[in-house]
Amino acid sequence: MSQNHAAHIAHVGPWVIDTREIGHRAGSSRAYTRSAPAPTGFGLDMIKVPEGDPVQLDLLAESVVEGVLVSGTAVATLAGECVRCLDPISDEVEVEVRELFAYPDSATDVSTDDDEVERVVHDLIDLEPVVRDAMLLSLPSAPLCSPDCQGLCSGCGVKWAELAPDHTHETIDPRWAALQERLGGTEEEK
Repeated sequence: MSQNHAAHIAHVGPWVIDTREIGHRAGSSRAYTRSAPAPTGFGLDMIKVPEGDPVQLDLLAESVVEGVLVSGTAVATLAGECVRCLDPISDEVEVEVRELFAYPDSATDVSTDDDEVERVVHDLIDLEPVVRDAMLLSLPSAPLCSPDCQGLCSGCGVKWAELAPDHTHETIDPRWAALQERLGGTEEEK
């Protein structure tokens, strides 16, 4: 087995499309429906697709003059924590994917920077970065368990939803604490 063939086999996986299956003739296409495991980093600090969980891909790869246009959807289950009360959150995310992967030495080499357009490398397309970026942009930066979540009491750490409406914590300005100690309590305590 040649080194090139071994390297090719190592790169093929659920996130990779081999463009030789489509052909380089503009107008040819192929549909792909597959499940790919989520790698590390598929999310934000408070909400993400857990590593190894399936990401469902339903895509169409179309050969165009400049490369391969990939379009479709990616769906995954999210897990995280509410930023206000820290309760666990589970949700589903569905994103639209539409990306041109340019052929090597195509006109896009002249008209775009290297990081502006994804590239077909050795007839392979790696979908992971495109799907990851689309999912990251769709995730809430401050996920909530419900829109009206009141969070936690800063004094005792109990959820506001579980506390009585008149729940309070007396706070004393530290500049007056010594005076209160010396005089023996507050007016309410006397």
